[in-house]
Amino acid sequence: MDDGASLPKILIIDDEQVVLDSCADILLDQPYEVATAADGSRGLELVEEFGPDLVFVDMKMPGLSGLEVLEAITLDHPTIVTVVITGYATLDTAIEAMKAGAYDFIPKPFTPGQFRVITTRSLEKRKLVLETIALRREKEMLRENFAAIASHELKSPLSAVQQNLFVLSQQLAPLANDDQLHRLERMQGRIGELLEIVDTWLHSVSVDLTGIQDRFESLSISDPIASAVENIRAFASRKDISLEIHENSERVFGDEVTLTEALTNLIGNAVKYSYASGTVSITTKQLEGQTRIDISDNGVGIPEADQAHIFDDFYRAETGRLQEGGAGLGLAISRRIVEAHHGSVSVESEVGEGTTFTVHLPTQAPDSYSSAPKE
Repeated sequence: MDDGASLPKILIIDDEQVVLDSCADILLDQPYEVATAADGSRGLELVEEFGPDLVFVDMKMPGLSGLEVLEAITLDHPTIVTVVITGYATLDTAIEAMKAGAYDFIPKPFTPGQFRVITTRSLEKRKLVLETIALRREKEMLRENFAAIASHELKSPLSAVQQNLFVLSQQLAPLANDDQLHRLERMQGRIGELLEIVDTWLHSVSVDLTGIQDRFESLSISDPIASAVENIRAFASRKDISLEIHENSERVFGDEVTLTEALTNLIGNAVKYSYASGTVSITTKQLEGQTRIDISDNGVGIPEADQAHIFDDFYRAETGRLQEGGAGLGLAISRRIVEAHHGSVSVESEVGEGTTFTVHLPTQAPDSYSSAPKE
């Protein structure tokens, strides 16, 4: 089915020959290629040899069970649509099959009409899966091309201006007065800020979270926290900000590299808006199925009206905030990373008292944790 000119391929796996024959006969007059297998082992071989778009598999078979076959197909060929054939159509059976990756199930006995309907519906699902993958690839290419073009069209001229201003300031230094030199310094500073904003924006555009779950693993939250703190340490030292870590190596399920980036942005934001000689604390706590991370400062705080937008692209709260540079993208990037981990990030703040960012991350794979944290 990957080739638009080819017929959809359907594989039926069942230990009852009468079921295999009946299903093949039902689809005989349809524009499909059909293959059958009488056991799970042969079925998995045909998955590799035949390359089906849709697999029907009996739940109860000797040798490899239907559940084991489903799990193997889902692991190695996640875009193949699978449907369970079962004579034990209970709610528990359906839940078990769905957890193993099945798209749907059909109970025995079934009519030819029922089998045709579920076949059509499942192939439509397969078509949507492939279209989604194609659109995702197209989006990745557009993003990469856009970032490359923007980098050239924005960064190159700004860099040239920055270099020329530097040369000009060096040449004029012996001739210009203090006010003129100050103006040149301000211009250089502004150009530097623009370059930083462009770099941050381009990074935001190019952050690739596609397929991030392929890199997920069980890891100690202390690792990305330690890396993030190290990334921020020099910045904190310049403001005489103390970084305090209170964690017990709680586990999370995710990608260490992107989690480090998310935490670096959150901790950096806390340092940026803290008063000199303040404290930023990072505290972790184990919940039911989740790990909670609190990043707290005793800085200027965020007005209540701004808190609902603080994670929006380019948004920067003004009232009560220190005059700090930045593109207003760090928190937006952090939210996208955390949500890609099936987690959440929120903020609580009071002007003049400080701010706490709270992150919840799963401790296990998505199908085994609850969506709501429980203290």
